[in-house]
Amino acid sequence: MRNNTHLSPIKNTQPIALYSSEQVYAMEHAWFAEGYDSFGLMKQAAWQMTQQIEQVYERKTVSASHSTNTNVYHRSAHLRRASIWVGKGNNGGDGWLIAHYLQQVGWQVEVITVGFGENDFVIDDQSVTSNNKDSDSSNITDATKALQIALTSSCHYQRFEEIVSHDDSNRKDLPADVYIDALFGIGLDRAPEGAYKAAIKAFNNFTQQNNALAIAVDVPSGLVASTGEVFDRIAIQADVTLCLIARKFGLHTKDGTDYSGDVVDIPLIPYQKACQQTASHHMIPKKNTIQSFEPVATLLTAVHSMKARRQNSYKGSYGHVLVIGGNRVDGSQGMGGAAILSAASTMATGAGKITVACHEAFHGSLLTSLPDAMTINLHDASGVKNLVKQASVIAIGMGLGRDKKAEALFIEYLQAAIENEKSIVIDADGLYHLASLHRNNHQLATELREYSTKRRVCLTPHSGEAARLLEQKISEIESNRLQAIKQCAATYGGDWVLKGAGSLVLEQEEGKEQIYVCDVGNAGMATAGMGDVLSGVTAGLLAQQDLSAEARRLYQAVLIHGFAGDVLVNQANSDTNTLLVGQRGLQAQDMPAAIRHVMQLMLV
Repeated sequence: MRNNTHLSPIKNTQPIALYSSEQVYAMEHAWFAEGYDSFGLMKQAAWQMTQQIEQVYERKTVSASHSTNTNVYHRSAHLRRASIWVGKGNNGGDGWLIAHYLQQVGWQVEVITVGFGENDFVIDDQSVTSNNKDSDSSNITDATKALQIALTSSCHYQRFEEIVSHDDSNRKDLPADVYIDALFGIGLDRAPEGAYKAAIKAFNNFTQQNNALAIAVDVPSGLVASTGEVFDRIAIQADVTLCLIARKFGLHTKDGTDYSGDVVDIPLIPYQKACQQTASHHMIPKKNTIQSFEPVATLLTAVHSMKARRQNSYKGSYGHVLVIGGNRVDGSQGMGGAAILSAASTMATGAGKITVACHEAFHGSLLTSLPDAMTINLHDASGVKNLVKQASVIAIGMGLGRDKKAEALFIEYLQAAIENEKSIVIDADGLYHLASLHRNNHQLATELREYSTKRRVCLTPHSGEAARLLEQKISEIESNRLQAIKQCAATYGGDWVLKGAGSLVLEQEEGKEQIYVCDVGNAGMATAGMGDVLSGVTAGLLAQQDLSAEARRLYQAVLIHGFAGDVLVNQANSDTNTLLVGQRGLQAQDMPAAIRHVMQLMLV
């Protein structure tokens, strides 16, 4: 499991460009259009992956053998064994060549083929040895050439279909130290079926039974490289993914975060240069070609650092946040906790002062937990609108309620925020009401969209809220999260977070959309109130005008939020006797203390 909580090394991590499958295919085609050989590129890829496989296995061996009392480890004397699972496409070709190269450097290799017939293993000596492009061998696919090279060097293979044809009681085990997945490439866009589905399950079982490394070629088979979707949980569970040419978007969002493990880049080609050369030679407008190679998103694992505050300052120097929520709807106990969590996180992030407009029933609880916050009755429209004028940032919607009275409050206070030109954060029930306004063609939805081109408006839905905003099913949102966040921005304007595994952030920068994937956080944060915490962090950063523009960005808020969750799950403080919380017990109320800790670590 990845550990992203040690902030010191993470501060130096550079952003990584993420691409779709279609873009990676275009990069390859541009390279080949320059006259470079496709099979030569396959051999180069396989050799570099072979070296990475050896390094990954060596690191595992050192880790397992290292003595706690010495700096000496004992190298295992047994023959290193690799089980390479190949399909019939180019990914399978990579696998055959990896088998060939691993055998050359001393590994015992066993190739498991899926989807092959007996006739596929007939060796054509001429195709293996010929360099004549005019010969018939030039019609043979690269994958077939790779297969024949491996067979010529006597790499042992078995057909998976023959292995599974036996009863389970008689099935032969396939022991190995490393299992290598070369079944599917980046073109997969549906659920694996038949023998491939069975092979993926068997691969995962063998890896687990033998406590072995699972290494995926390019993407784990079963994972959609452009979206991160896995169908019916049928995908290779990789410890390491060797990512070829360019980093795929799907490795870092939705299911990709669970299946890809550690991602190692193997760039292979200077694709931007190939793109420019192709545009020049083929008289293609360079601007149009370059755009196709612009990343669909940027992976972020590092927060922007912050400078220490000036001594000569006061609370007004760091902004005033007004949190509007925490209503008590007729017939229920209400959701005062949502507003309290948001307010606590706002203060932990460093806002100078905060007022919470919530139902009077929650004022006592609020002041007990946050005695330094100010309160006002949510239903005191005149008083709240007066505070809107005074505040720097308005965060609205957390526990506001979804009845007609709550909707009327949302409209009135959002209108006041726009009229007074305030930065706005909308979450939870605020998003619910915004969706209704849009559906009913309410003028305020149009006003907000226009307003977002002039002032900061941040909206932070999860997939369920995004589905309502776009009048789609949750499954539709989750099947293409990248498209969903673009649709949200196009429909409503503003900057957006689509929360989830590998949260997406879309921000408008000089009239152009920039999309980020925030590679922090953990499954323990899938609990009630975490979204309210994020809204507070977002509002708290926006309020602090002493911070740089980069330090007040929406993606910065998401990173701080995720790092705080990771600190709670992975780090214990022995000096203060702080307990490690862990994923199962993590609660939103734990977050403000961790946020303060992260904010301190960010100082330079």
